[in-house]
Amino acid sequence: MDLGVFHRRAHVVKFKEALLWTVLWFSLALGFAWGLHVFRGQEEALEFLTGYIVELSLSMDNVFVIALIFGYFQVPLAYQHRVLFWGIMGALIMRGIMIWAGAALVREFEWTLFIFGGFLVFSGAKLLFTREESVEPGKNILIRLARKFLPIAPSYDQQRFITVVNGRRMLTPLFLVLIMVEGTDLIFALDSIPAIFGITTKEFIVFTSNVFAILGLRSLYFALAGAIDYFRFLKFGLSLVLVFIGVKMLLLKFIHIPTPVSLGIIGAIILGSIGVSLVSRWIQAGKPLKQGAISGKAAD
Repeated sequence: MDLGVFHRRAHVVKFKEALLWTVLWFSLALGFAWGLHVFRGQEEALEFLTGYIVELSLSMDNVFVIALIFGYFQVPLAYQHRVLFWGIMGALIMRGIMIWAGAALVREFEWTLFIFGGFLVFSGAKLLFTREESVEPGKNILIRLARKFLPIAPSYDQQRFITVVNGRRMLTPLFLVLIMVEGTDLIFALDSIPAIFGITTKEFIVFTSNVFAILGLRSLYFALAGAIDYFRFLKFGLSLVLVFIGVKMLLLKFIHIPTPVSLGIIGAIILGSIGVSLVSRWIQAGKPLKQGAISGKAAD
């Protein structure tokens, strides 16, 4: 429905359209949580909400990296939606496999949760103390291999991934962008998958929370990509979330933190980092943040 009906023709996704889709996906996630509450109980509903918020928050960091990739390859705005759609389809399959493997490990070897916890603490600390790095696809191993062994066309052919040049079938640069987006999601999944296992080890909840977060990623990108500067401290908040979940997993045998408490702490960290980012931006600008400023920035 999404690709074949609502976005059949390539077009530039404006901020208002992206915002409406973001609200739609968020509402569907809340509706799913309500259904879990009715049919499977409050505990699973809260686990889903907590996992969904964690995955969606970590996806926001992914949004900024995707924006840098599109900028590097100079992808026209009208073609970005198609790349994100197929990137998300690939991410769902890839994460499904990772969740299945992770759940199997936890079932057979419960001590792997401690390894996940230690990895999250390390990842959170690394995220906190490392500087932002520019995206350099030219040095990416997947891009280098693709350019070496695959026929790549010199220019884009609308939103096609395959084109014909002088009677020869070739992949367009848009295919390279897709590879880069998929590789980026794989890297982010290495943090997000262990993080969700810190909330619950139930495969159904782990997978569905990932599904809803990933499905909302595309519209979230178009809504936030133009407002990256307004979330400068979000990275700090995400690092604290990873450290918190990691410590929770490491102390699992000694201290049980109820799901509602985890949800409250994670929500407070994310909202706090966004709030501090907006206040910092307002102070730096030296004038009140006018209503619609973010939407205007995003639209540009």
